[in-house]
Formats: sequence, C-alpha cells, structure tokens
Amino acid sequence: MRKPIVAGNWKMNCTVAEASELASGVRGALARKVAAEVVICPPFTSLAAVAEILAGSVVRLGAQNVHWEGSGAFTGEISAGMLRDSKCSHAIVGHSERRTQCGETDSDVNRKAQALLDAGLVPIVCIGETLDERESGQTEAVLRGQIERSLNGIDERLRETVVAYEPVWAIGTGRTATSEQVQGAHAHIRATIEAMAGSGVAADVRIQYGGSVKPSNAAEIFACPDVDGGLIGGASLEAESFVRIVEAA
Repeated sequence: MRKPIVAGNWKMNCTVAEASELASGVRGALARKVAAEVVICPPFTSLAAVAEILAGSVVRLGAQNVHWEGSGAFTGEISAGMLRDSKCSHAIVGHSERRTQCGETDSDVNRKAQALLDAGLVPIVCIGETLDERESGQTEAVLRGQIERSLNGIDERLRETVVAYEPVWAIGTGRTATSEQVQGAHAHIRATIEAMAGSGVAADVRIQYGGSVKPSNAAEIFACPDVDGGLIGGASLEAESFVRIVEAA
C-alpha cells in the first residue's frame, strides 16, 4: 500500500510571523495521527521558525527549491545539506513556475533530485503539460519526456521519490482536470516509470496531483487509483482548508 502524501506549497507567501501562525494552525489541527504523510513547504526565510513549531509533530517540513551542488559560488542558492540542516525532509523541484519563469530544464531537475536523494531528503519532482500541449494531443509524449529526463539514473531510488503531476493549465487558474483526466495522466506516468525501472518500483512510487485542489474536489481526485495525494498551492495557505484536504486523503 502506498501511503498518501499531501504537501502544501506556500510559494512566495507569508512573513515569518504569518508562517508561524499558519504552521501552528496546521499542527494543532493534525495533533492526532493521520493516515497521510503531511508536508508543508514555506519560503526559505521561514524554515527555521516553522521547524521549531513542527518539532515532534506528524507534520514534516519541506523546501520549495534546492541547488544541485553541495557548496560553492552560487549566489542566492541553497544546497540539500543546508536544507537537511534546517530540519527539512522534503523539497519540491521542477515546479512549472520555476521551469517557465526561471528557465529550469529537465536536466536541472534531475541533478536537483539526485542531490536531495544523496542528502537523504525526499524530492517532489513536478511534471505537467501546458494547455496547448493537451489540446494538440501531446500530453502523453510531454509527460513521458519529462519523466525520462527528470528521473534519469535514479533507478531503485525512485521508491524514495515523489512525482507530482501538475497540469500547467490547472495551476492557480481555478480550472481542475476531471477525475478521468487525472487518472489517465497518473496511469500513464506510472506506466512510464514501469518501463524505466520495472513494475515493482513503479507500484511503490507515489504520484501526487496538483492543480486547483480544494476541499470540495479533493475526495473525488484522491479516489483515483493511481493518485497518492496532492501538492496543494493556494488552499494550503488557509489551515482549515489544508487540513480538510489532508483528511480527504
């Protein structure tokens, strides 16, 4: 059985005080043991404060990005070792916003994922197609290429990796893929991983869905057999909404 994982991507939101309040709300609401793995990913500036709040709780700490090198002349970057030192257990890599706004490539994502795994952290590797790519029938080819390049060489460690399918056209737009579209994409992702690493590994890899997930649609999406939780954006910025999504998982 794959344990569902729900991660909140706070993006560039929350001062330290706001992040502390939000993290406290999530921790308080999830004081009891929950069936899903829960991760919240605040901005770098709030990692230390949120780590203190989450200490000893069921909620884990993640980052929104990482650099593939361990140290060096990389102004403005953060290494996997630094994230581990900040009490992170997870980190998001390859989010579509970084791919489109910062020019990140599948090769960059691959190096970041491998650096996280080498440091003992769990990479959440994001993939997804644009609206033009979906409407022109390229969804499967685009996802296959992103998976093959972003996860190249990870092999058995794919079991320690989370894949997040985020159709670009559904991120922050209010548009949500239908459950049929979600399941179809997730099944294709799992089949691609199976072709790369075998059926045993593919059966163990957790695949999240992200794209305007809300408390009102979470249960239907999470009921899809190849969906193993969600990577939540806007709805993770309100503790009650995020907790309701976790409960749906």
